[in-house]
Amino acid sequence: MIAALLITAAHAAPERSWTIQVDPLTAALGFVHVQVERVLAPAWSLYLGPHLRLYDAPWSSDPEPFLGAGAEAGLRWYPQGHAPTGWWVLTRGVAARTWTTETPRVTGFGGYGSLLGGRTLILGDRWVLSGGAGVNLLAYGVDGYGTYGVWPALHTAVGVAL
Repeated sequence: MIAALLITAAHAAPERSWTIQVDPLTAALGFVHVQVERVLAPAWSLYLGPHLRLYDAPWSSDPEPFLGAGAEAGLRWYPQGHAPTGWWVLTRGVAARTWTTETPRVTGFGGYGSLLGGRTLILGDRWVLSGGAGVNLLAYGVDGYGTYGVWPALHTAVGVAL
């Protein structure tokens, strides 16, 4: 019995303190994010990464000729204390410079903040799969284009744990 416990412990997944993830859902909406997450404490992690608004969602009926570039940050609380895996509550924000692609060029500031709940799994000792839902407060656009107001928030991510 003791030998079995020692063998199990020796083959247990190593603790991971970093993840690198991409969000396929926001990419489908025209927003590209890469999230580099670092465990700060057993119940807390922080992620930072670049943010780009590169294109309209494929199902958009009206073109919105503007782009955006900035940063995203998120703070996660894992109530079970097993960051970066398990159930979590996330607050995140995006801040970006926005600009039209038509003449005359107009620049502005866009961003959003979200509060979500969800779960992250580490599969096969390395592969990260994450999802969640919550609420967004959006003020993202320029010169009459973009999205403003309170909207549902969804989080999807795939990546690797390091």
